[in-house]
Amino acid sequence: MAVVEQQKLPATPEQVSTIEGVTFRALAWSLLWLVVSCVWVKHAGLLALGTQVDESVPVIPAVMAVLFLTLIAPLLRRLPRIFHMSQQQVMLVYMFLCIAVTMPSVGVIRMLFPEITVLFYFATPENDFARFQQYIPNWMAPRDLEVIRQMYEGSSTETVPLGPWLLPLTMWTLFFLATFVAMLCTITLFRRQWCDKERLTFPIVQMMLDMSDQTGRRLVGGFFRNPLMWTGFGLSAIYNALNILNAWNPAVPCMGKFYDLGRLFTERPWSAINPLSIAWRPENIGLGYLVSTEITFSVWFFFLLLRVSNVMAVTAGYEIGGFPFDQEQAAGAYLALGLFFIWVAREQLRDAFSKAFSRRREVDDQDEPIPYRAAVLGLLVGLGGMMLFAVKAGMWVWTAAVYFGLFLLFAVVYSRARAEAGAAMVWSFPFYQHKRMMLNVLGSRAYVAGENYANLTIFSTLMMLSRGFYQSTMAYQLESEKIASETGIKPRHVPWWLVAAMLLGIIGAYWIHLTAYYTHGANILEGGTTEGGYRTILARQEFEELASFVKAPKAPDLQRTAAAGVGLAVVAALVIIRSFLLRFPLHPLGFAMAASYGHPIWGPFLIVWLIKSAVLRLGGMRLYRQLIPFFLGLVIGHYFVAGGIWGWLSLFNEMYRRYGVWFG
Repeated sequence: MAVVEQQKLPATPEQVSTIEGVTFRALAWSLLWLVVSCVWVKHAGLLALGTQVDESVPVIPAVMAVLFLTLIAPLLRRLPRIFHMSQQQVMLVYMFLCIAVTMPSVGVIRMLFPEITVLFYFATPENDFARFQQYIPNWMAPRDLEVIRQMYEGSSTETVPLGPWLLPLTMWTLFFLATFVAMLCTITLFRRQWCDKERLTFPIVQMMLDMSDQTGRRLVGGFFRNPLMWTGFGLSAIYNALNILNAWNPAVPCMGKFYDLGRLFTERPWSAINPLSIAWRPENIGLGYLVSTEITFSVWFFFLLLRVSNVMAVTAGYEIGGFPFDQEQAAGAYLALGLFFIWVAREQLRDAFSKAFSRRREVDDQDEPIPYRAAVLGLLVGLGGMMLFAVKAGMWVWTAAVYFGLFLLFAVVYSRARAEAGAAMVWSFPFYQHKRMMLNVLGSRAYVAGENYANLTIFSTLMMLSRGFYQSTMAYQLESEKIASETGIKPRHVPWWLVAAMLLGIIGAYWIHLTAYYTHGANILEGGTTEGGYRTILARQEFEELASFVKAPKAPDLQRTAAAGVGLAVVAALVIIRSFLLRFPLHPLGFAMAASYGHPIWGPFLIVWLIKSAVLRLGGMRLYRQLIPFFLGLVIGHYFVAGGIWGWLSLFNEMYRRYGVWFG
């Protein structure tokens, strides 16, 4: 039985009477934490590879900043008023860091540098990379081979040659800015529909507001004084501490990071159910408790159904590589959901566009972070800037339009998943499928003009948009607008604040990567040995595939295209059924999440579904609310120990890579 759990968190009297905007205090703390975070990301993720503090949701430095500033707030209130940090100011620091720390992450700038240089450094007669170098404009990547060689092998002087990098990084910054603005304006057009009309639960926002509450009057009430919170915190801390000790001494018993169920199925056809494991992810258990039971049920149900479908295929005698094509089904599901969300919000979008072009006075946008006219124009200008960048580089207009359209549509669906399901997974979208869908449907020939491969070369160079998680910043944008409305932050300050965070974060990202590369060499960083880490491997594979298209063009892939069609059809069917059967337990968003990145979340969602179902049946909503601090404590304890403590230890000893913690 589905339980309606949408709950409006009551604003405190202080929040109702006090409206605050960006202050010098918030700016100073944000810049200080950004510098600390950049050093943290550089050493913990790039040099030591102990933990990716930039890959969690929310990013670990932002969580640690909220914890720190909330705990010292009583001390700051004893100082002159200029030093006081209200909840609004703490949340502004949090918003800033969520965006800024994402920029140097493994899914954004760290993917950029290898994407624009591997064609030059790794070119050999065998891989035919030299063929494609001519299609990379001078303003998109440095062309000095010595500069690129030093990036991968390190400079003898350990100095960064800024000159050759200045123009390319400036142009890429403008591209990322245009993309960020397009995302920000897009999600602003959906804000009223999702926040005010549908009243989505925003589990991550609820957690952060409870953490930063300084009055004890919110839903949880006295978060840091609640014994249930500390019980959950302690369990997560013990879990991580035992794992860490086991990494140094295998005699120490621990749960490990997952339990492999696949080892129970060794005979055909049951072995086709693999990979099947339960990931011990305290953050997904904790935040999953705030998610509706129909979504948590749908995620684990559909994930197991996908695994069983492969068993059934093998039983029937079909051994199909890649079946059941989870990512392709997820792409179709995301496409269907994106179109469905646009349809549901059609009246809101119509009002926004009519306000933008006809200035209808009856449409009120005074409480919107961006006036509708500015939002629509910002979307057009941002998308136009993205198109201009790609087309000037050599991409065809229609290729860029479809690619960027899918990018924005998938970002909208991912943002909805965060707002409704609180998925603390930055990779919880059909990554790489923006491009894969286009190639699967038409094949590679459709993107080549004779012997000119400029279109496909730029397509590959923009791989980080689909294989990385820059689109996840749209979810942070939406959550920031929700936080502003809940706490009394001036909404019109939020967009400028987020844009500033993005730009300063990119500058910090360039600094930490270039200094690390020219000091140590990209070949040996991020776990690399002699030919780069994982991001470099991905870039090489991308262009190796491009080179293979020259020798043997890729034909349309009917199986994978059909799989995308199945995903689209499943979502459409679920939407129709749920429109007639309001209590139908299967949710289309659960199917999309299970197909896109179900491996890390199905197990935690199964566990929390069992617990929450029992809680609601035995104690109802009252008991459910009473237990919220315990489950939020699981999240905070995990982030504090695995991200905070373990991440900081990585600053001082690169041997901490023997126990890697991945939050994505």
